[in-house]
Amino acid sequence: MRCFRPGELEAPRRPRYPAYLITKEDDMLDDIVKETKDNMDKAIDALKKSLATIRTGRANPSMLDGVRVDYYGSPTPLNQLATVSAQDARMIIIKPFDKKALKDIERAIVEANLGFNPTNDGDYVRCVMPPLSGDRRKEYVKLSKTKGEDAKIAVRNVRRDANEMIKAATDESAITQDDEKRGLKTVQDLTDQYVKSVDDLIAKKEKEIMEV
Repeated sequence: MRCFRPGELEAPRRPRYPAYLITKEDDMLDDIVKETKDNMDKAIDALKKSLATIRTGRANPSMLDGVRVDYYGSPTPLNQLATVSAQDARMIIIKPFDKKALKDIERAIVEANLGFNPTNDGDYVRCVMPPLSGDRRKEYVKLSKTKGEDAKIAVRNVRRDANEMIKAATDESAITQDDEKRGLKTVQDLTDQYVKSVDDLIAKKEKEIMEV
C-alpha cells in the first residue's frame, strides 16, 4: 500500500460503477434504472423462449424455435430454412425453402428430443403431437416452475447489481442520499413487477400444459 507524504493528496479511487454512467445526478440515476429495466426485460425474454420449447397439450410452432439444422455444415435455425405452422391442434407442418434440406430438418428434430417423431413425405416434414400422459404433464409443469425460479434469480441478480451501482454512486458523492433512496425504491418496485411477470408466465404455461 502506497504511503503519502504530508500534504500530498491521495489519488482518486476508481468509481465502482460504469464510466458511461458518470454524468449529472438525475441522468445517472435514470441511466441506472434504464439499464436495470433493460436487463430485466432480457431475463423475461429468455424465460419466454425457454418456456416455448416445453410441450403443451396443443401443437405450437414455437416448440421448434430451438432446433438447429446442419445445413451444408452450418448450424442454422429451422425458421430460416422453412415455414413452420400448426395445421391443427396435434400437427406441426414444416415446409422447407429447399427440398434438399428435408432429411437434415427431419434429423435435427429427432436429435432435439422434443418428445415426438417427424415424418418426411418428400414435400413436408410433419410432426404429430402424441397425447401427454398425466405424469408427463406434471413433469413439464415442474420443469416450467424450475425455469421460472431461474428467471427470478436472474431478475434479483440484476437488482443486486443496480443497488451496488446506486450505493457506489452515493459513496462517490455522484448522487445525493435522497437520490439513493429514490433509486433503491425504484429498483425494488421494478423487481416486484418483473417477479410478478414471471409468476404470470408460469401460471399461463401450467394451464396450457394441463389443458386436455
